Amino acid sequence: MPKEKIHPTWYPEAKVYCNGELVMTVGSTRPELHVDIWSGNHPFYTGTQKIIDTEGRVERFMRKYGMMEGGEEQPAEAADASTQRKKRR
Repeated sequence: MPKEKIHPTWYPEAKVYCNGELVMTVGSTRPELHVDIWSGNHPFYTGTQKIIDTEGRVERFMRKYGMMEGGEEQPAEAADASTQRKKRR
């Protein structure tokens, strides 16, 4: 027989609040959950995710695989500068 009175109380209709608004109902060991982020406002799920381009890595990847919009080419001066940087390394 399992031990009695050692398991937490289960709330099958626990309410989840985000920014003071009820967003969903789930099963939990707490009657109320207060969250900052949930799938309804997370950038990954809403499609508003932004790519942070540090040191031009995303642009370089897009250019390498021909994914640049409008077929933008790098100016000759910038191409020379990037070639010189690569030679220094």
